[in-house]
Amino acid sequence: MTEAYTDFAAVYDTFMDDTPYEAWCEHLTALLDKYKSGTAAERDKNDGSVIYENLRQEQNTILDLGCGTGTLTELLARRGYDMIGIDNAQEMLQIAMEKRERSGLDILYLMQDMRSFELYGAVGAVVSVCDSINYLLTEEDVVQTFRLVNNYLLPGGVFVFDFNTVYKYATVIGDATIAEERDACSFIWDNYYHEAEQINEYDLTVFVRTDEGADLYRRFQETHYQRGYTLAQMRDYLERAGLLFEEASDADTGGGVTKKSGRICVAARKALA
Repeated sequence: MTEAYTDFAAVYDTFMDDTPYEAWCEHLTALLDKYKSGTAAERDKNDGSVIYENLRQEQNTILDLGCGTGTLTELLARRGYDMIGIDNAQEMLQIAMEKRERSGLDILYLMQDMRSFELYGAVGAVVSVCDSINYLLTEEDVVQTFRLVNNYLLPGGVFVFDFNTVYKYATVIGDATIAEERDACSFIWDNYYHEAEQINEYDLTVFVRTDEGADLYRRFQETHYQRGYTLAQMRDYLERAGLLFEEASDADTGGGVTKKSGRICVAARKALA
């Protein structure tokens, strides 16, 4: 995983202004409510047990893995969840903490790599959205991250994440150039898809208006790498990490997964026993 989101962090929220965070939050909370107590058979088996009672008490804590600037983290905190946010980009976390200062929400932010993160205790759920998992470039990295998720989830805890597919990188955005402009900044996003490795390289060139004058801009560049995955691969990685696959949906349409799904949302969990 390479370092990214340094200079770009300052304008990240500007260019993500059309991201449906509210809709994501609704979908995530619906999945958390659906799976947080396990299957009916497991509830019957464990009802009244110490494990089940501890689960009910602690499942309100959620880890946002790859939290970025904390937009979704704050939305979930406003829903009453006890939030922890982890990201390995200091600049992104700084913006998240500035938001926390303004909102007054009680959120714990930690700068850690998702492949080796550590928590002080277990959590009831882990969420990871906006292609954070795609920054893991090898299957070993994905499995290791999923194993850590499994390790820190309470019995019955839920793991919800999304990822961009091989189809999206190879067919939709691979080798394409995307440009967007806002009032005070603009960017050019050049994609280069490496088919053999299933890795998408994208070079960002960003222009940000300075305070010196309306016609003066600062230019900076960053290079990011993301790997595409298939749903079959993700199910295999979850199984190898000891997690139970529950369901998957097309993250863009909300419907079933198809061969042309560009982003997939997956719900998994840790067994109660």
